[in-house]
Amino acid sequence: MSVESLTQEFEAIRAAGGVGDDPPGAAELGHSREGRPVRGWRFGRGDVRISLVAGCHADEPVGPAFLRTLARALGGRADEDPLLVDFEWWIVPHANPDGEARNAAWSVPLGDAVDPVAYLTGAVRELPGDDVEFGFPRDAGDEAARPENRALADWWRSADAPFHLHASLHGMAVAHGPWFLMEQDWAPRSESLQRICAAATASLGYELHDVDRGGDKGFWRIGPGFTTRPDSREMARYFRDHHDEATASRFRPSSMEMIRSLGGAPLTLVSEMPLLLLPPRHEPTPATSRELTDWHGRLGAWQQRILAGEGDAVRDELHRAGIRAMPVAHQMLLQWTMIRAGAALVG
Repeated sequence: MSVESLTQEFEAIRAAGGVGDDPPGAAELGHSREGRPVRGWRFGRGDVRISLVAGCHADEPVGPAFLRTLARALGGRADEDPLLVDFEWWIVPHANPDGEARNAAWSVPLGDAVDPVAYLTGAVRELPGDDVEFGFPRDAGDEAARPENRALADWWRSADAPFHLHASLHGMAVAHGPWFLMEQDWAPRSESLQRICAAATASLGYELHDVDRGGDKGFWRIGPGFTTRPDSREMARYFRDHHDEATASRFRPSSMEMIRSLGGAPLTLVSEMPLLLLPPRHEPTPATSRELTDWHGRLGAWQQRILAGEGDAVRDELHRAGIRAMPVAHQMLLQWTMIRAGAALVG
């Protein structure tokens, strides 16, 4: 598996599934809080069972766009296609349709990049403890979990065997480049995955988002651009340590924890793709949490000025600061690279 072959595979998926209606055969898993349908698709008959989900955070539209593209592409492939012979795909393009509706005004079509001013003006996100990613039922009787989470959990439980790979596709407001999170147990075996993801990132001209958070919320650095994924216990502990028991008590298992509760020892992955790229660091040491907090503070100040009617001035300042939008197609390619590298690792 090379960067070139993965790029060709992605471009074929993008060409086949870039636009159009959803493929037939959707399972209606349930409904959102506001009554919108939550749908999933199954494709393939292979021995490697893969779960893909996106949209767990309301303001991260690229993962859902890619999974809809992938579903359309897989739905049009011949039965003997290797992607259908080798793998069984369980795909939920959007786990949070209510959040998607609230962010529709600034979300971007396939192939474009986000408009920074529109994004800073219109992005809406649930508060910690209420997002879908950390909202899965604590057990089969947890009726207080969001209906979206209960619907996905029931669907995954219907699988007749454990999953081998689960990937949750996420995004970030700003970062120096792509960031990849993985199951801690798999980190010692992940050299091939790290290598191909790093090579694909470099081939597009980006740095990896390399940060050392020192275990904060469960983020332990594995290597440049790669970190362990957090779990609900570490997230809750963070808020308890900051004397916020109310928020801590609202955390439920993540999609990764939910999949692992079904048995086996699946590899779980999270892609974090930045909508807006910070200037390159070109530093040999990882960034600190403080550095990133400062950038988020600047973004917050720019957002307030946009809301006060200074959008054009802020757009110029973003440009001068070296902040640029990351093309959606590049984000999708790196999401596919992570998925395929993960599938090769578990297979």
